[in-house]
Amino acid sequence: MGVAIRGTGSALPEKILTNQDLEKMVDTTDEWIRQRTGMRERHIAEKETVPSLAASACERALENAGKKAEDVELIIVATCTTEMLLPCAACRVQKKLGADKAIAFDINAACGGFLFALNTAHHYIEAGACRNALVVGSEVLSEIIDWTDRSTCVLFGDGAGAVYVEETTKGERSCIIGMSQGSSGMNGQMLYCRGRAVKGETEPEIDSDDLLVHMSGSEVYRFAVRQVPVCIGRALDSAGIGTDDVDIFVLHQANSRIIESIAKTLKADIDRFPMNIERTGNTSSASIPILLDELNRAGRIQKGQTVVLSGFGAGMTYGACVVVW
Repeated sequence: MGVAIRGTGSALPEKILTNQDLEKMVDTTDEWIRQRTGMRERHIAEKETVPSLAASACERALENAGKKAEDVELIIVATCTTEMLLPCAACRVQKKLGADKAIAFDINAACGGFLFALNTAHHYIEAGACRNALVVGSEVLSEIIDWTDRSTCVLFGDGAGAVYVEETTKGERSCIIGMSQGSSGMNGQMLYCRGRAVKGETEPEIDSDDLLVHMSGSEVYRFAVRQVPVCIGRALDSAGIGTDDVDIFVLHQANSRIIESIAKTLKADIDRFPMNIERTGNTSSASIPILLDELNRAGRIQKGQTVVLSGFGAGMTYGACVVVW
């Protein structure tokens, strides 16, 4: 039995924050941001939430797959920014969708979360625990960003991306053919957030700055350009193919320079590494499925092509997945 991606969907908040807007907020410039990150704008949630964005992305993935919510058997939401501790975001998405038959739970592996969730759904289906799943990455990072810190506030955006996956039929070629993932807890200090403030509820003795994202950008960069190519190599080895057999690499949209460095390490043409970071910024666990949905709907991924999904995140976590479309 195999597992195939049947549909994709994404959702972005209405509000757009440009580099010019950020120039008015912190000591930065459009040129500085573009040269170091490749970003021009990002979407910022005002009325949208992690579950509302996730549900919208899931609805579009179901529509794309020609499926109904009442037939979904598993919902996994990858997120590190859910607004409530209980119930989990996935159960709230389940309610919004009306997917009464589904098992629902969250996974927090930060920016690597979507790949961890996809891997989990893959194993559920392969084990016979369910026949299909909605896997979604959804983040409202703007709520945990220090908008006075130019080294981090220029990087992140909000949004959600989802895929609908199901078991394949006998002899079908389209399926997930390789996976790899890992964690490096000893490097956790590179990127962290100790907690999340509840608006109006933060106790005076709590340092509110400690409830925001802290990142050592240079260390994260070095980790990513070193670890992601290795992880991709392992996934390709498990699939029994090489870099030259891959048509498209859909990487976590953290920084254009990171993606360019990974392409160089893999000795692969940068044209095979599409990016949307210019318009979305880093949307953490949502970045890979958002880009995947854009490519799918634009017809840039054709049936039978080989696609690699890969990313990394706080933890540190990293993963890769090889898919025959």
